[in-house]
Amino acid sequence: MIQLTINGQSVTAEEDITILQAAKRAGIRIPTLCYLENVSNIGSCRMCVVEVNGSDKLLTACNTEVKDGMVIETENDRVIRARRSMLHLLLSNHHQDCFSCSADGSCELRALCLEYGITVPDYHGTQYDIEEPELNSHPFLGYRPELCIHCQRCVGACANQSGRYAITAGQIGTYNVINAPFGPDWRSSLCESCGNCAQACPTGALYKKASEKYRIYDTERVRTTCPHCAVGCQYDLIVQNNRIVDVEGADGPSNHGMLCVKGRFGSYRFVDSPERLTDPLIKDRSTGKFRKATWEEALDLVAGKFTELKNTYGPESLAGFACSRSANEDIYMLQKMVRTAFGTNNTDNCARV
Repeated sequence: MIQLTINGQSVTAEEDITILQAAKRAGIRIPTLCYLENVSNIGSCRMCVVEVNGSDKLLTACNTEVKDGMVIETENDRVIRARRSMLHLLLSNHHQDCFSCSADGSCELRALCLEYGITVPDYHGTQYDIEEPELNSHPFLGYRPELCIHCQRCVGACANQSGRYAITAGQIGTYNVINAPFGPDWRSSLCESCGNCAQACPTGALYKKASEKYRIYDTERVRTTCPHCAVGCQYDLIVQNNRIVDVEGADGPSNHGMLCVKGRFGSYRFVDSPERLTDPLIKDRSTGKFRKATWEEALDLVAGKFTELKNTYGPESLAGFACSRSANEDIYMLQKMVRTAFGTNNTDNCARV
């Protein structure tokens, strides 16, 4: 452990962490844009710059490790001027059609501009002179280059979280661009459609098409567990007018904000499906058609059939087979029922993938 001073406050920190991490643990906020924990710390946005005694230049807090005796200022005039200058530069290449943007209400760039009093950029960026088409052939994802600030959080999410390397940074002449695989040839790319890149994007450049149908300030969040498989990924249901319109990965112990394509884009759509069963069905043997039944009637029928088989053919005639999409608690209850009520050890599950 080492000692350092941040904004006049004495802070004790581990010697192998960054200034940003040390400040966060001490309850001191340092703004960031390109930084995403365990995903990207390239320091390209320069929003996390701080002044450190003994250094003639401002240092990026996201990737500068602390040293014993450091004296750090995170909010003095020099730091604030530098952050305002960077916001002017970033905004100069960012089309400001905020009301039509799906990130309206959740854009991190806009939030920082409001915080630092930036409404109109002082500069004219080069992006207005470069024509990059919107890429929206992907069924779930799209990319608007005119909203991209080249923070490369999407590149880091694709490489460091998803391990796909489907999104890369490139150049048109001297201008930096993001190569997103959402054009007509998206099927031949390395993209697995997980959408972790869109969740990482601080603006509306990389977006989920589902997010175009709502604005985040008109919704509420409900934390739950993804029902698709047994990994137990945590996510927030985005609910509008009592209907689920989207989901967003949460920092759960098994997923840390990540989701797969099925979890992000498919696992909630069945909830309001008109084809979803709402009552137990029992087949009428005389007509061969299913009829609605009460839960008591259906459960009594199933229990009676199991008991009949057990009494006629013995416990070994029965088995319990669990779905790998079930939660551990449900699977535990199934095997317990098989061993105690059925009286057999014939239990397995379909976790073969």
